[in-house]
Amino acid sequence: MILLGLTGSIGMGKSETAKMFRRMDIPVFDSDQAVHELLGPGGAAVSAVARAFPGVETGQGIDRKKLGAQVFGDGAALKNLEAILHPLVSAKRQQFLRQAAMTGHDMAVADVPLLFETNGDQVCDYTVVVSAAPEVQRQRVLARPGMSLEKFEQILSKQMPDEEKRHRADFIVQTDRGIEYAETQVRELIAAIREKNPVKDNK
Repeated sequence: MILLGLTGSIGMGKSETAKMFRRMDIPVFDSDQAVHELLGPGGAAVSAVARAFPGVETGQGIDRKKLGAQVFGDGAALKNLEAILHPLVSAKRQQFLRQAAMTGHDMAVADVPLLFETNGDQVCDYTVVVSAAPEVQRQRVLARPGMSLEKFEQILSKQMPDEEKRHRADFIVQTDRGIEYAETQVRELIAAIREKNPVKDNK
């Protein structure tokens, strides 16, 4: 099983690129969705997070806004939260990959917003960075409901600069030249990886 790590800064088009992989029959593990499930009703992380951060548990799991208020700007609290969540997300990812392999897939994608920042690239065979021109990124993000320039800049300050991500990537998908152009890049990188890693027929 070949694992691709998919990442990109806010507003770069990572979610749309993940959809492209799915349309090409490549399973995609959504790390954000995994965290939502872990913190949701009956989630495996609820009890540990509630003990570490009093007052954040509700009848529907963890109140993410209250949790965010406790960890925002507090490096120690954030590390504590990550220590709880990362092993659980990793276990979910491994389960996902086993299922993908059992259903005959030779490749899967892990969609991880902070892939490089959390050293998640170390468990991937290849990394794919989704990118766009800064002015396009800015326009996309500021068009989102509830987004402000200050909030946008705060988010960017926590993310590795796009230039560095591009430098570290095995593949780059440029999303500011239209959907068809991006889809062609995705199709070509899948073909290139399969050419380097031909599927062995053990029958």
